[in-house]
Amino acid sequence: MLNIEKIYQAKERIKDVVVNTPFSHAPYLSEISGCEVYLKKENLQVTGAFKIRGAYNKLASLNEEQLACGVVAASAGNHAQGVALSASKFGVKAVIIMPESTPLTKVNGVKHFGAEVILAGANYDEAYAYAKEYGEKNSLTFVHPFEDEDVIAGQGTVALDILEKCEDLDAVIIPVGGGGLISGMACAIKSINPNIKVIGVGASGAPALKNSFELGRAVDTTSVRTIADGIAVRDTSEVTLAYMLKTVDEFISVDDEEIASAILYLLEKQKLVVEGAGSVGVAALLHSKLEHLKGKKVAVVLSGGNMDVTLLSVIIEKGLLKSGRKMKITVTLVDKPGSLMRFTQILQELNANIVHISYDRTSISLDYGDANVTVHMETKGDEHQLEIRDKLKKDGYLRN
Repeated sequence: MLNIEKIYQAKERIKDVVVNTPFSHAPYLSEISGCEVYLKKENLQVTGAFKIRGAYNKLASLNEEQLACGVVAASAGNHAQGVALSASKFGVKAVIIMPESTPLTKVNGVKHFGAEVILAGANYDEAYAYAKEYGEKNSLTFVHPFEDEDVIAGQGTVALDILEKCEDLDAVIIPVGGGGLISGMACAIKSINPNIKVIGVGASGAPALKNSFELGRAVDTTSVRTIADGIAVRDTSEVTLAYMLKTVDEFISVDDEEIASAILYLLEKQKLVVEGAGSVGVAALLHSKLEHLKGKKVAVVLSGGNMDVTLLSVIIEKGLLKSGRKMKITVTLVDKPGSLMRFTQILQELNANIVHISYDRTSISLDYGDANVTVHMETKGDEHQLEIRDKLKKDGYLRN
C-alpha cells in the first residue's frame, strides 16, 4: 500500500507545475446544509482539474528510456490534459485515446498542450482497451489514470494542501470515478489524522465502484450513463478498491438531477464553473445525503471545471424552468388581426417578459381559422407563474 512519505515526495516533485488551489469557506452552502463547509477548488487548477497532479508525478518518476518512447493514456478528458501538459514539460510525445462522446472542450484542451488525440470507444473502458493495445503496438509507456501508485500519490497531494490550511476537519467529501483521487487523499488523511471521516461520492449512473465497496469485492457493470463524464467508469479497479476498503468510511451516490442542480448552484451562488464529476460532493450536501454531518466541519473537493458548454446551457435552461424563472405555455387563438396583441398585452400587464414566441396555424389538431401560439417568458418564481396561469384561465386562454 502507498505510504504518506511517497505523497510528500510527490508534492515536492509537482510544486513548480501544480497550483495550490484556493481552499475557502462557503457561507451560503454552510447555511443550507447545516455544516461548516470549505471548498477545495481544483476546478481552478492549471488544466482545470486535479489530474495534473498524478500525471506529472508519474512522468517525473519514469526513467529516460521510458520517457524517450513517449506516453499514451486513456481518458474522458481531465487525465488526458494532465498527461498532455506533463509530456510537454518533459518534451516527450503523448498520444491520448478519448471516448468518441468526449466534449469538444476537453478534446481541444488536450490538443492545446500538443498531444495527439484519437477518439475510440463508447466510454472510458473501451477507450482504455484501445489505448493499451495502441501503446503495446507503438512501444509507448502507458500512464493509467488511477491504477498506478505514482498517480495515486500525486492525487493524494490534494489532501496535503487541505490539511495544511485546516487541520481540524471532521470529514472530507471526495468525488469518485476510478478511485485514484480518493485512494491517494484517504491515504494521506488517515496517516495524518485518522479521526477525519473520508466520504466518497459517485454518480448513480456509474455504480460499479460503489457496489464493489458495499460488497467488499470487485464487481463490474455493463454500461454507464451520467452527465458526470469525468467519473463515468464502467468497471471496478481492484487496486483502488483495496485502498478504499482500508481507508474510506462511507460511499454514497447522487443522480443526474442532483448533479445538475449542484452545477447550477455553484455557478450562480459560488461563481464557479464546476463540471458534473466535480459537483457531486456539493450535490450530496444540497440534497441531504449527508445529514449526519450537520454541525460538522467538512471539506468538499471540487475536482474539475472542464465543463461542456453545450451541456451547461441545457442545465441552465432546465434549472430556470424548475425554479420558476422561466415558463413556456401554448394557447390557441383565433387567427385574426389583434388576437396576438391582446394576448401579449395580458402578459405585459402581468410583468412577464417574453423572450421567444412561435406561431403555428398548420397543425392538423387545429380547427380552420385557429392558431397555436407558444410563448417562452421570464418570470419571478412559482407564485408569479400561478398568477399568470390563473389570469389566462379566467380569460379563456387556458383550459386547465
